Amino acid sequence: MAPPQKPKTTDAARRGGDTAAIIGVAAAAVCAIALIASLVAGGAVTAQIIPGLPDPGSLTRWGLPIARNLTALTGALTVGLLLLAAVLLPSERGRLGEPATGYVRAASWTALAWAAAAAARLVFELSNILGRVPSDVVGNELTSYAGQIAEGRALMLVVLAGTGIALFARTVVSASGAMGLLAAAVAALVPPALTGHAAASGNHELAVTGLALHLVAISVWVGGLAAVTYHGLVRPGGDAAEAVRRFSAIALWAYIGVAVSGVASALSRLYSPDQLVTTPYGLIMLLKIALFAVLGVLGWRHRRSTVPRIAEEGGRALFARLAGVELVVMGAVMGLATTLSRTAPPAPDVSEVDPAVAILGFEIPPPMSLHTLLTLWRPDLFFILVIAALGGLYAAGVVRLRRRGDRWPVARTAFWFAGLATMVAVMLSGFATYAMVLFSSHMLQHMITSMLTPILLVLGAPVTLALRALKPARRRGDRGPREWLNVFLQSRFSKVVTHPAVATALFVLGPYAVYFTPVFPALMSDHMGHLFMNVHFLLTGFLFYWTIIGIDPGPRKLPYLLRFVLLLVTMGMHAFFGISIMMQSAPLAMEYYGQFDIPWSQDVAGDQYQGGGFAWAVGEIPTLLVTVMMMRQWSQDEERTERRRERHSRRGGSDDADLDAYNAYLQELDRRSKNGG
Repeated sequence: MAPPQKPKTTDAARRGGDTAAIIGVAAAAVCAIALIASLVAGGAVTAQIIPGLPDPGSLTRWGLPIARNLTALTGALTVGLLLLAAVLLPSERGRLGEPATGYVRAASWTALAWAAAAAARLVFELSNILGRVPSDVVGNELTSYAGQIAEGRALMLVVLAGTGIALFARTVVSASGAMGLLAAAVAALVPPALTGHAAASGNHELAVTGLALHLVAISVWVGGLAAVTYHGLVRPGGDAAEAVRRFSAIALWAYIGVAVSGVASALSRLYSPDQLVTTPYGLIMLLKIALFAVLGVLGWRHRRSTVPRIAEEGGRALFARLAGVELVVMGAVMGLATTLSRTAPPAPDVSEVDPAVAILGFEIPPPMSLHTLLTLWRPDLFFILVIAALGGLYAAGVVRLRRRGDRWPVARTAFWFAGLATMVAVMLSGFATYAMVLFSSHMLQHMITSMLTPILLVLGAPVTLALRALKPARRRGDRGPREWLNVFLQSRFSKVVTHPAVATALFVLGPYAVYFTPVFPALMSDHMGHLFMNVHFLLTGFLFYWTIIGIDPGPRKLPYLLRFVLLLVTMGMHAFFGISIMMQSAPLAMEYYGQFDIPWSQDVAGDQYQGGGFAWAVGEIPTLLVTVMMMRQWSQDEERTERRRERHSRRGGSDDADLDAYNAYLQELDRRSKNGG
């Protein structure tokens, strides 16, 4: 008897795997060549003999960029595999299919490699800082570096996150679990971006946010393309075409993110256009820009021709065409990016460094006036992106409803964009500049961000708009954006944070925990700390007002009397907070504000007293607005209830639903007794 032949699908899958391996090896080889060539040309691996300064040795000079490159590649692969499993491949009523489960298991191995690469980078970074060989820094010094220095803590977070993802990915079988791992992987990409060249750049708002956006966008793009290509080569039928269609939209946004972050990086590190061609840093950046443009052309051609053909024809050849050249060019880009991180950017051409510039990223502004408020804008890339995204998505939702023939209240749109306008006024205008050096301006910024902006955004009903505008998933049981939004709204997390006790406590106690502890000067002294503080105030304010005047559907609906009680208690606590600041005998956060010499504002205590007055007085306007809205909502709710009672009465019922139910119960008992008799 002849031996049984293996199924053709197995042989085809093996051939697809071989093709994927060839593409992967080619991309890795090009990445290594680009890394080595740029390191040698830029002089990053050349021994710098400086009298009196130690040399870490050739192992660190070569090992550090290689460890950085491996950290970036393994992180991107982890993100790509989890993206494929959680988002790109369809799920079945919240459970992962067999291929998606396999990719989550594969992500556990890439996450483990990610943690190992980050640990190796941790050793090489310390070796480079101390100028000693790696074997000499392993021990107490490495422990101190990982626990006390910002760069070390960032890498240690990556090690811990990679290890955690590797462990949990062995057991996850649900789409929600895979999405949680994906969120953790994306978050783990960010910490290293908050240190290094970005943190030392003059314009912190552009540099730090730009680099973080760059790492996230490039990891999603590269990792997602690699994962989709492998899936298409091994399993070209079934869900492969749907995965490509979904990834095509994500890749477009990732490309835009890389472009925006690249521009921000260039603006924050180069002080004149000629430095693009006169410095090693600028030349490497130019080469990276050229390769990025090539990727854009390739992506545009694939989006127009290859992706539609995959949806119609399928086949491994089209998947190989989709990724063959693109992944190789991406490998070269990532090699150059690693070299760029090892190349010092041009130094500013100044004879004296202003201490304020070193701390703030800009000089002390002149006395406040209408002209300075309108001209001294702060290009905070994070809030620029947030405002643009919130405005663009909301407008797109309204347009989709209008084209479908549905109506959307103009007042809600006006409230939403008025809220975004207040964010522009206090986060991006000249007011944001003064908020960094004057406590009174900072407090007014805080009050508007936490007490006025959230009210306007909540009244815009963004969740209701999203649920009406988003289309259901194409396949029954699958999860698209609309389904994921519903899952989040009904999740245990949403039920906890929207509980009135939790939302109110976060909103009321947050200012006390920040301003009356050493947390405040620490947050003000660091760009990311200041960013976290603003985001915290915005989110806690949105959460609180969403629970008491929110139009959107939520896990629970509060009685209106309880809403009024919560509002009165909250406003009283905020007023007491402002009075407490005004009664302070010594200025707050002098560790931060004492660093600046402001010739036109020497009365720090008086400025703080004014800031406390703002905290006390500004709450009156939001309180009035919320009270009016709650009265209106209560009245409308009573009208709707009365209309339901009238309709019920016309159908033969009474005005009391409970009484109707009791009468129906008695009638049922009477019917049963007659039948039994």
